[in-house]
Amino acid sequence: MSAETPAAEPGQFTHRRLQFRAWRGARPFWAGLYVLLSGLPIMYFPYFHLQLGHLTLAMATTAGAGSLIIGVLLIVLGVSLWFQKHVRTFAGVAAILLALVSLPVSNFGGFIMGFLLALVGGAMAVAWVPGAEPQPEPPAGPGPAEGAAPEAAPLPSQAADEVSESYDLSGTSPANEANGRHSAG
Repeated sequence: MSAETPAAEPGQFTHRRLQFRAWRGARPFWAGLYVLLSGLPIMYFPYFHLQLGHLTLAMATTAGAGSLIIGVLLIVLGVSLWFQKHVRTFAGVAAILLALVSLPVSNFGGFIMGFLLALVGGAMAVAWVPGAEPQPEPPAGPGPAEGAAPEAAPLPSQAADEVSESYDLSGTSPANEANGRHSAG
């Protein structure tokens, strides 16, 4: 490739990757991923059977159904963080609470892996704030220090034939711009 070679048009892969990047940047993506992944070890380990030769170790606990419910709820919260970003605070707090409940219920929160993923993901969801839209910059012009005269603000027009007396004692007349609100003093 030489310097004279024209740049290639972005292909379908590049276009989709840029679309995914824009989608990912507009929501708490990593928080949702951590919360979603935290549900997997919490759900899996209570139903896990380890084979050591002819010996079977069952990790099942009496609260296997509780582990399944906690894991499914964490997965649902992770997906909701991706597709409903306005519930981020609720989903983050719920993920943290479910992580704490998973400690006694689900083999120490999926052997601490699910517990830590849910705590980190929930904290990231609570802390995430949507980015501000970029503000257009004002056109460059002479500033007040550069010798430009400050512009005077236009005064509201007042009609000469307007009656200065008002018989409205409530203070809600549109003439005094109260709009139904009363002042305390």
